[in-house]
Amino acid sequence: MARVVSLIPSATEIVCALGCEDQLVGRSHECDYPVSVRSLPVCTMPKFNPEGTSREIDQRVKALLADAVSVYQINQDQLKELSPEVILTQAQCEVCAVSLNDVEQAIGGLIGHEPRLVSLSPNRLEDVWNDINTVAVALGIGDKGRSLVQTLRARVETIAKRASAQTTHSSVGCIEWLDPLMASANWMPELVTLAGGRNVFGSAGEHAPWINWEMLKEQDPDILLLLPCGFSIARTRDEMSILTDKPGWKDLKAVLTHQVYLTDGNQYFNRSGPRLVDSLEILVEILYPSKFQFGHEWQGWVRWENDC
Repeated sequence: MARVVSLIPSATEIVCALGCEDQLVGRSHECDYPVSVRSLPVCTMPKFNPEGTSREIDQRVKALLADAVSVYQINQDQLKELSPEVILTQAQCEVCAVSLNDVEQAIGGLIGHEPRLVSLSPNRLEDVWNDINTVAVALGIGDKGRSLVQTLRARVETIAKRASAQTTHSSVGCIEWLDPLMASANWMPELVTLAGGRNVFGSAGEHAPWINWEMLKEQDPDILLLLPCGFSIARTRDEMSILTDKPGWKDLKAVLTHQVYLTDGNQYFNRSGPRLVDSLEILVEILYPSKFQFGHEWQGWVRWENDC
């Protein structure tokens, strides 16, 4: 058994889904699922205040990046004390978690041994399945990785087949940040398509694009899905005035037809791990409520009502 430190929530979930939670000896400050991992030592922390409005957080992060400063820092002493044999990290986004460069520098300060560094970089669903296999191989359980991926693929295929058979296919606007507005991309357009919807912003396999209010009004999607990165449903609800105060909000098709939904973007859509299949379940519950019931309402998503 290897001593594993995971510095990204999705990797932590992958390790646990593979049945190897007992090998985890450390985590990032954002790793919180399953709940049992919260007792593990924390090895990272943000260099900015994560509290405040979407605009304030965006400004703090951009200020750090403009000065070529990493957004997160690693507790090198903690890492040294834990003496991991495998470190799981990512090379996809400097804003989402500690970067590959951060980890490489931290490893350089370790004395006595050099742990194996496994870096994940998912952009599409296929990459997520590959990452699961990569983690499994690093832990010496390649067969379990292939079995897990097979199970996840089967769930996706079953849902997609049922969704494609539906007679209506609504346009869906997925919003990943509220102020400034950012749409979703990477694997999200794929999930929307698999759920039987028509994605209106962002392209599969690409980074999330910034948009503006006029673009949102022009596209006027049938369904508006809010899934801010790192935000719970409650935190998104607290910031809804950013959108509801915009000119023309009440005239949007999704608002008029009560098709605006708040989701837990932190726990689901923005984590490139096994629960992306749960995210697909959430999507089909929203698009076809009379056809799909997986029990995610209230925990994974809620309908926004104008008088909330």
